[in-house]
Amino acid sequence: MALLDDVKVACRVTSTTFDSELNMLIESAKVDLGIAGVELPNELDSICNVAIITYCKIHFGNPDNVDFLQKSYDEQKSQLSMATGYTDWGNE
Repeated sequence: MALLDDVKVACRVTSTTFDSELNMLIESAKVDLGIAGVELPNELDSICNVAIITYCKIHFGNPDNVDFLQKSYDEQKSQLSMATGYTDWGNE
């Protein structure tokens, strides 16, 4: 299943009407993670996908649990930004 499909399921979207907006949110999530120092692998794994999906759920529509989702995303981003496999610590 493609990341867009996973995001659509998480956001409870069944049509293609919001595909453009959701794709923009996916790309925004990747940029946001990059700003935090996270280097996403070419083939995203489940932990990266979950962070991106959480970001999309925060910014799509008007979720009731936005504070919970934001804290969850911030924690996921923080953990990824400190993980050796998701950052460039250099070869020094």
